[in-house]
Amino acid sequence: MPTEQYHEPPDELSEETRTFARICTSLIEEAEAINWYHQRLAVEKDEEARAIMADAIGEEFKHFGMDLEFLLRRSPRWRDTLKGILFQPGSIVEHGDQAEEATEDEPA
Repeated sequence: MPTEQYHEPPDELSEETRTFARICTSLIEEAEAINWYHQRLAVEKDEEARAIMADAIGEEFKHFGMDLEFLLRRSPRWRDTLKGILFQPGSIVEHGDQAEEATEDEPA
């Protein structure tokens, strides 16, 4: 039975592909939670409530990072591309273009 995380029949997908899809879905869910907490923090006036939400958003961000690292360990091209973009001073767009160009011939 298909779910939102699969676009192909799950029984035709390898276990590795299904795990990859689960982690992709988890990454999306963590990003959504980060967004929700960010919005809540923007309007919440109660300091104790803000402290709880700030703690929660940190947990969601940690989970996002763990999901991303899982995917990058299984996708060397993605890792190489992100190495050229992340934590670099200057234009994010320029670094993105350069990193994409540098990894075009690598297998996905």
